[in-house]
Amino acid sequence: MMKILLKIILVLATYILTVSAPSAAQDKQVFSTAPVTKDGKKWQIAYYEGGPYVDYQKILGETVRGLMKLGWIETADLPAQKGEETKPLWDWLVYEAKSDYLVFLPDGHYSANWDEDLRSLTVQKIMERLNHKKDVDLVIAMGTWAGKDLANDNHSTPTLVFSSSDPVSAGIIKSIEDSGFEHVNAAIDPYVYERQIRVFHEIMHFKRLGVAYEDTDDGRSYAAIRKIEKVAKECGFEIVRCFTVSDIGDIPAEVESVKECFHKFGKEADAIYVTQQSGVRLESIPDLVKIANQYRIPTFSQAGSEEVKYGFLTSIAPAGYRYFGEFHAQTMTKVLNGAKPNQLTQCFEQPSQIAINMETAQIIGFEPPIVLLGAADEIFYKISPTQ
Repeated sequence: MMKILLKIILVLATYILTVSAPSAAQDKQVFSTAPVTKDGKKWQIAYYEGGPYVDYQKILGETVRGLMKLGWIETADLPAQKGEETKPLWDWLVYEAKSDYLVFLPDGHYSANWDEDLRSLTVQKIMERLNHKKDVDLVIAMGTWAGKDLANDNHSTPTLVFSSSDPVSAGIIKSIEDSGFEHVNAAIDPYVYERQIRVFHEIMHFKRLGVAYEDTDDGRSYAAIRKIEKVAKECGFEIVRCFTVSDIGDIPAEVESVKECFHKFGKEADAIYVTQQSGVRLESIPDLVKIANQYRIPTFSQAGSEEVKYGFLTSIAPAGYRYFGEFHAQTMTKVLNGAKPNQLTQCFEQPSQIAINMETAQIIGFEPPIVLLGAADEIFYKISPTQ
């Protein structure tokens, strides 16, 4: 048991920075984060997302708190958020938040609602605005869809990409060190998925890992397939692949495709890496947990401890969205202080935490070693309902 803990600690120590706050040590030069106006006027901010997603909502909220901490927005309690939408929070920023420095544009919240046709129309509107109306000083591109749509030379407005699973493999940025565009910066934790897989393997010693994902460029990026393949080769396990549909605007079909894969894994794999995709959502997690537990197969949530709370066995998750929010707020404010986005570090590794669900462990017959429980930061003793 002690060997298991020591291996886990070694994996984490290899890949995780043992700091408690974001670091800007890799910026190409020093830039201020102090509040400033744009020659006496307020900076105008816009936002674009591929569609609603709970991570987007949480990261946007924590970025706002980060801006409050830096003095760009007056400190206030954010309204309680429901579902996965970011528009209510944006409306609060527009009409309720107080700032002498920032304006969140009333018509500056764009969402493609995971619809490819709407996506094309939305990008056209944004590009028209950025290149002709030119009333946006900085745009937040939330997620992989938004990053791929705005990280290009079709415009020159400072663009910050948040919450993209792997912006390098998605083709959003050239590399960790260089976005490839002076006006683009995409935050990336380059080793988060590798350390997830390594720790899961050290805990469960699986030989066949089930991975469900959409077999497209975006789907492979979301699932971090390249990272999984790298670790599989090094650790000597096989990847059992199952292809799903995602972001097609048909939620029942998306969910059903993931359920079918879970049944496949129950017969062909010894563990499941639950990747982020539209078929894995709050309303579908209970059914997915039930299927996995039916086959007594351990699950690892790529998304983090929130899904462990709802019944997946375990996860190695970022230690709270607050760190991302503070990092993003610092990047935003440095840009508004004159930094070119590509002068700022994109690499952000933050402390992580182990989460485990004890009810699920009991159902599938897994007895976590005491030393593993001692290393866990979050222990859920029951499977919580999602509603």
